[in-house]
Amino acid sequence: MSTLARDIEQERDYSASLWTAECVADIARFPLPEAPLIAERDVMPVSADHDLWDVWPLQSLDGSVAEIAGGQLWMILSAPKMDDPGMRHDVARTRLLMLRDGIWQDCGMLFPDNLNPGAREWSGAARIEPGTNRVIAYFTATGRRGAKGRSFEQRLFQTSGRLDLTGTMPRITDWSTPRLLTDNDGAHYVDLAIDQGVPGNIRGFRDPYWLRDPADGLDYILFTGSKARSSHTHNGVIGLARAATGSDLFELIPPIISADGVCNELERPHVVIRGGLYYIFWSSQSSVFAHGAPAGPTGLYGMVGASLTGPFEPLNGTGLVISNPVAEPRQAYCWQVLDTLEVISFIDHWGLNGRDIFAEPALQRQQFGGTIAPMLTIELDGNKSRLLGLA
Repeated sequence: MSTLARDIEQERDYSASLWTAECVADIARFPLPEAPLIAERDVMPVSADHDLWDVWPLQSLDGSVAEIAGGQLWMILSAPKMDDPGMRHDVARTRLLMLRDGIWQDCGMLFPDNLNPGAREWSGAARIEPGTNRVIAYFTATGRRGAKGRSFEQRLFQTSGRLDLTGTMPRITDWSTPRLLTDNDGAHYVDLAIDQGVPGNIRGFRDPYWLRDPADGLDYILFTGSKARSSHTHNGVIGLARAATGSDLFELIPPIISADGVCNELERPHVVIRGGLYYIFWSSQSSVFAHGAPAGPTGLYGMVGASLTGPFEPLNGTGLVISNPVAEPRQAYCWQVLDTLEVISFIDHWGLNGRDIFAEPALQRQQFGGTIAPMLTIELDGNKSRLLGLA
């Protein structure tokens, strides 16, 4: 363990808060907070040629969505439309979108070709420096550029660019050479250079989310991780790194939330600070819960605590915040809660009406939304949340 990690543990006296099998089992005791059914009228493509998924906003230092040129800028993963949209993760690139007057517009690729040191780009976060046109982007580089074969190695990078509003559409130019955010020495998190898992149950070291903690004024990165030296096949955690003094790197410190033995992926973790409480949210799919253990629905989950390192307790006693409808368990994924308590996600496989995309492979293309889902709204009250419906 590093000196910083040891100091953090002593300073805040924390260990990972547990999301347990008992919490997940309790979901069955309560009515599900089901999102409204997605209908054909809701499936409005932003791009005619690309599938889009995993969307996140350009944020201000306080975590609010930045207002840019009378609208907002958003980043989203993209891939050319293929017969099997499940293959999109192997060629994912990030696009820039503009949201203005309720209309989404495609601004093209976020990064130039060959900026990413990986083989493809997976999810991240972005912020704008106050009073400037400087944008900081955090992203997951998956695989290695030019390497042969399919790799699930994931590394976290940061780059900065210049926001240019002189054209008809916003763009970000002059990106700096990406720099590694942190080195994973395997002390707290599985080193994916050594153990990547297997398709359907891959390890995690991805989805960087930046925040400045108002409690100490320091910069932190949350990310999707896998617990080191776990005896379980399903060992998902929410990891944390803190900016190190005198270094460009963030230093890894112990996980803040652990689902070891319960769930393999706590994806796209992010924070909303409200009423002096830290709400940590993530997304999990029903397929990534441990075999033979209780499984939750595909949905948005969360925990709440009095500091960034907890201790945390599951919202609503179970952690479940929003569930896909029982009638359409695949309809949406990758929710992000904004500071306004609006919740954005993307449309996955909708309108299946009980059909199975694996039994009927044509449905994988036919019913894949690949676009932004209708915005939802939640309410937070201490350790409780409530789904209010469409925003």
